[in-house]
Amino acid sequence: MSRIEIEDNGKKGRFVIYENNEFAGEMTFTWAAATRIIIDHTAVEDKFKGEGMGKKMVLESVRFAREREIKIIPLCPFAKHVFDKEEGIQDVL
Repeated sequence: MSRIEIEDNGKKGRFVIYENNEFAGEMTFTWAAATRIIIDHTAVEDKFKGEGMGKKMVLESVRFAREREIKIIPLCPFAKHVFDKEEGIQDVL
């Protein structure tokens, strides 16, 4: 079972994903302004690659953005790829 925790100090933050309470990866972001975050890096542990962990974190960032009425700038190539392929999430770009 996956669980995502969000750490945010108002300047930088990260989405951390755990699978069965084991660290599986993280996606980091930086606040660009009060209404924008920049996703700058996504990393998934080798053991969990190919299991959709990165996509789950991107989708969690979409939920995060919608709740706060902010926009996302996906500088991370992986995050940009998910935004390009996934339908219905471009409203936060």
